[in-house]
Amino acid sequence: MTNLLACGACPAGASGLVAARWRARGRATMRQTSELVFATYLAPSIRPAYHFVASRVGDALRQPVRLVTGESLDQLRNGEVDFAFLCGLPYVKLRREPRQPVSLVAAPVLEGDRYDGRPIYFSDVIVPADSSMTAFEELRGRSWACNGFDSHSGTLVVLHHLLKMGEDGRFFGHVQVSGSHQQSIRLVADGEIDGSAIDSQVLAVELRDHPDLRERVRVIDSLGPSTNMPLVAGAACEGLRREVGEVVAGLGTEETDRDGLASGLFSGFVEIDDPAYDDIRDMLDSVKAAGLRF
Repeated sequence: MTNLLACGACPAGASGLVAARWRARGRATMRQTSELVFATYLAPSIRPAYHFVASRVGDALRQPVRLVTGESLDQLRNGEVDFAFLCGLPYVKLRREPRQPVSLVAAPVLEGDRYDGRPIYFSDVIVPADSSMTAFEELRGRSWACNGFDSHSGTLVVLHHLLKMGEDGRFFGHVQVSGSHQQSIRLVADGEIDGSAIDSQVLAVELRDHPDLRERVRVIDSLGPSTNMPLVAGAACEGLRREVGEVVAGLGTEETDRDGLASGLFSGFVEIDDPAYDDIRDMLDSVKAAGLRF
């Protein structure tokens, strides 16, 4: 993904506010590198949509951009990554670090009535389609898969749900870390695992792109909603955060944007403030205070 950098020219199609800031700032205040690095720390199946968003930012700012797969949060701490699509739980944890290496840019709004035009998502609890289970409580003593322990949708929201039930991490008979939501879905679909909590966006994309899975898994509960996973700016790019936020929040207003967004079931993005993630903070604090873990 490469976009040619214009020599200080105002981005074509940029909003009046963005254009005014661009002219006032000039190139002297731009990040002194040849490109902006975006990273996705989220499901690979959503990558095409993140690629589209990063590309649109590059087009609007007339600056080259590159999308990489995030490997470590240290990439945000040390400035190796400029902007990142990140799970809400790592975002909350990063904001609690003394240096606060990231700040919010925007959050996505997903297609579908259940999202009500808000930047939220759910964790859908799935079981094999031929299972007799119809409620979360019936998973007691059963096998469970999570994508990773630092996942909000796969772990934290589940532990918080167990806390509200008066249970703890021993509720399940066995917990397996699958490494990804996609792998968890397939473990359940193949009958190797009894249940899992899946990011509702990822589940919908997988069922759309792999129709055979529709007959092999069944949703028995939905946990949430939770504030959706943010696009964040690294500290080195704080000066570009507002411009990038305006570009991203403007996506979806043009017909030409819709196919790119639809690949990830996004209807658009909204600019968002840090207190929006207090729901995740509260869950994290409650679960930590209770000492719950798998």
